[in-house]
Amino acid sequence: MALSVYRHLLLSLLLMLFSVSVLAAEKHYTVTAPDGVRLAVQERGDPQGKPIIFIHGLLGSRLNWEQQLNDPQLQRFRLITYDLRGHGLSDKPEQEAAYRDGKRWGEDLAAVIDASRARKPLLVGWSLGGAVITNYLALYGDAGISGALYVDGVVALTPALIPAHPEVYRDMTAGDLKTHLDGERAFLRLCFWRQPDAATFERLLANAALAAWPMQRAVPSLSVPLEQGLKDVRVPLLFIYGEHDALVRPQASLKQAARVNPRIQSRLYAHSGHAPFIEEPARFNQDLARFAGSL
Repeated sequence: MALSVYRHLLLSLLLMLFSVSVLAAEKHYTVTAPDGVRLAVQERGDPQGKPIIFIHGLLGSRLNWEQQLNDPQLQRFRLITYDLRGHGLSDKPEQEAAYRDGKRWGEDLAAVIDASRARKPLLVGWSLGGAVITNYLALYGDAGISGALYVDGVVALTPALIPAHPEVYRDMTAGDLKTHLDGERAFLRLCFWRQPDAATFERLLANAALAAWPMQRAVPSLSVPLEQGLKDVRVPLLFIYGEHDALVRPQASLKQAARVNPRIQSRLYAHSGHAPFIEEPARFNQDLARFAGSL
């Protein structure tokens, strides 16, 4: 009888410890940017591990990184995600001026680094997230980070680097709701060479529907100070692009970035479009773990 009670108490204690560890592995909190915009921040993984901050792209949220957040080999890292201004659960200012100046986006990232007390984090930025990293580096330099990984990153918002999809971008900013949503669906289709499963695509489309309309109108004129951001960076920089990217020109973007900073490392994924971390997650996660572990 006593042995049975002991076993029951031991099992209860183990379950309680397991529950505590699960809860400790995911945190949600809010960070306030210098201009008052509140940013939704989430954490998973080992709180004592090397911090990795993931920065999603246009029309996304932290949900873009589910295949990284759930990967067992990445759980030894402190995985930090946040929703960009105008996206997800973060604030969505109504004024387009809140989105045009790239400095605001760089200051947002600095606020997340500071509030999370992430020491020398690795920054991982997808698409628009790459432009956010560049703006951060232009403002603060690389002293506060250990490295940066650009994933199909926007190097500059110029016709030479960004393929023209005039009908899609026109519809995305239309005032008519149906046209607007159809434009966002078309944009998401362009993100993938290998289309995701239906459930994933529907979730990403819901993500897009949450994004602020003024932000979508303002982003095409977002400032990206490439020279100022990358020229003097000494920490490791890795650029990964999908060979079939329909939204950013991989080779031209790499050439432009390498002209500014010849120390950039690069990789091309032969079976991906604009989102290799979703299209080829096993390879991407392995590359990410290796890169983070080397810093």
